[in-house]
Amino acid sequence: MSIDALIRKLEPVLGADGVLRGEQVAERSAGIWRKDKISAPVIFRPSNTQQVATILQACYAAGQSVITHGGLTGLAGGAIASATDVVLSTERLNKIENLNAIDRTLRVQAGVTLQAAQEKAAEHGLMVALDLGARGSCTLGGNAATNAGGHQVIRYGMARESILGLEVVLADGTVLNSLNAMLKNNAGYDLKHLFIGSEGTLGVITRLDLRLRPASLTQETALLACTDFAQVIRLLNRFDAMLGGTLSAFEVMWNNFYRLVADPDSPLPNNYPYYILVEALGGDSANDNNRFVNAIAAADADNELAEVVIAKSGAERTALWSLRDRVERTLELGPAQVFDVSLPLSTMEAYVAEVLANLDTSLPGHQSFVFGHVGDGNLHIVCANANGSGVTLELVETAVYEPLKKVGGSVSGEHGIGLEKKPWLAVSRNTEEIALMQQIKRTLDPQGILNPGRIFDIG
Repeated sequence: MSIDALIRKLEPVLGADGVLRGEQVAERSAGIWRKDKISAPVIFRPSNTQQVATILQACYAAGQSVITHGGLTGLAGGAIASATDVVLSTERLNKIENLNAIDRTLRVQAGVTLQAAQEKAAEHGLMVALDLGARGSCTLGGNAATNAGGHQVIRYGMARESILGLEVVLADGTVLNSLNAMLKNNAGYDLKHLFIGSEGTLGVITRLDLRLRPASLTQETALLACTDFAQVIRLLNRFDAMLGGTLSAFEVMWNNFYRLVADPDSPLPNNYPYYILVEALGGDSANDNNRFVNAIAAADADNELAEVVIAKSGAERTALWSLRDRVERTLELGPAQVFDVSLPLSTMEAYVAEVLANLDTSLPGHQSFVFGHVGDGNLHIVCANANGSGVTLELVETAVYEPLKKVGGSVSGEHGIGLEKKPWLAVSRNTEEIALMQQIKRTLDPQGILNPGRIFDIG
């Protein structure tokens, strides 16, 4: 069946608003940050699970490849769609279905944004224990499909830790209902984990049950400057030990990143090698601030920091976080490559030095910036080459990924593999692991129609 025939078959089911063609497709991109083109001739926009099932059933019967789109905030090329693909967008699956304040659970459709879920939970004195800079655009289905990380992994874990259950539509249109509102359900295989982090290659997530946490009563935030990486590690260990389990964020900015994002009125001068944004979320209004200040004072007394500014209001806290969240400034310098690696803390300082030295040698004139969720071992490196040469991609990837082999690092800490990192998957996964992934893919999607070519090829 041709794509035109599929459109004719599905348009009566989806309605006029459920099918986009021509200029409606051309005016879109396959990524908010990447601006990849959508070459697909059609975007299907289902509004409920049954419509998703109908689309996939028809595409499976036709052997038609399907690229799933969520909030399009990914950075691994997973949403790129060619002229022979059709796109299935979850943007109309945007209903918050139920919040149960007693069970502390939230059921949502996959197209609900993270921010909308956060705001709904906050109305009931609860919180979604996941937070990303792209909260206003990223969708919960996409967060689940990529096992998103973000600012609070050090305390609450990846997206996986906040997901109790899923509803997924398989490649042939079968609806798999693994929704679950219980913290403990040990009855056989926990099938949701097959789909969390699978980047849409095994099924299309349509609904989610999320675990909610009590909203924090206190939020203590500070920006610190350090003169060497050993201080950074000592501060992480100190805060983890002294803050009574409330440490929720430990974000580090290398000097090259801080100099880019800092304004003339930024709270700390831009001449220190490292800057740390540390935050603690607590429930003890009487003592949390004292505990936080005492931890900083003890670090200062032990010469573990150079300068510090502590947020004294919500506005000051927002200003501090805005420094870390100004990632878009790295993308305003022209064509840039964004990396998301994970590695042991004990190897991080030497790894960054090696990467930057490699880039200096292979790509003179590059502009590179390092920052990340160092508290959980996750670094982001952005490399912008001033001359915009089209032959630099492999050079930059080699400089960033090759050093990971000897330290047992990962080419993806939180963004996934997509199309972009596929050639480097073997840095992080051995032959047997990849073979088992391929076997699972062939079992659940024998025709290979779901996000084909992402993560690995199945032959």
